[in-house]
Amino acid sequence: MNIPGPITLLYDGECPLCLREVAFLRRRDAGRGQVRFVDIADPSYDPSQYGGVDFATAMGRIHAVGADGTVIQGLEVFRQIYAALDLGWVYALTRWPGVGRVADWMYERWADRRLALTGRPDLATLVAQRTQACASDRCQYR
Repeated sequence: MNIPGPITLLYDGECPLCLREVAFLRRRDAGRGQVRFVDIADPSYDPSQYGGVDFATAMGRIHAVGADGTVIQGLEVFRQIYAALDLGWVYALTRWPGVGRVADWMYERWADRRLALTGRPDLATLVAQRTQACASDRCQYR
C-alpha cells in the first residue's frame, strides 16, 4: 500500500526523539515537499484538517495522512515516509510477513513507553492538560 503524496507527518513537537527524527526527515526532503510536517502539540493543531486524528490518538501512535486523506499509523508511517524520501530500503525488511509482524510488535511496545522513556507525563495527563488549555481558549482543538 502506498498512500499518495505529499504525505503529512503528524509528530509530537515536545518529544526530543521525535524532533530529532523530524529534523533528519526535513533535511532528507530538502524542500522537495514530499513530506509535510505538522506538530500536534501546537495549540493551532486542528484534527479536522488531518484526517480527524485527534490529539490523544496522535499522541498514542504516530500517524500520517496522504494527499487523498488516507490515514496510516504505526510503523507503516515510517515505511511510507522513508519510501517517499528514497530511503525505502531502510524499512524494506519490515515488509516481509514474519519480520513485519515482529517489527510492528516492537513499534507498539515502543509507542506504549515513549512518553515515560522521554521523561514526559503519561498520555492521560497530557490529554487532560491539553483539554484544560483548550477550555481556556489557548488552542483551536476541541
